[in-house]
Amino acid sequence: MKGAQEKVKELVKKYDLGGDINVRYIDLTSEVGELGKEILEGSDYGSRDFAKTEDTEMEFGDTLFSLICVANELDIDMGEALDKALAKYARRFEEKSDIGSGR
Repeated sequence: MKGAQEKVKELVKKYDLGGDINVRYIDLTSEVGELGKEILEGSDYGSRDFAKTEDTEMEFGDTLFSLICVANELDIDMGEALDKALAKYARRFEEKSDIGSGR
């Protein structure tokens, strides 16, 4: 993941795409919404099994780019953050046979 974060950092710097964390977060939520729209369209709004649309992968990529930008703005190593989350979920499952926090 470090490599992906560096690629994004370089592109943002090269094209002067910097933005503060508030703008980055709003952009991320917008991209998640666009990905959600593609998922809904890929299942005809739940009336059939999901099939990737022409734009599903692109919207996923846009969402990932935005998430990486947020991580970079917050100076978060995504690999370390994922490792911590996986350890948390494993611990919860071992303790409660469920990974949810509210059960």
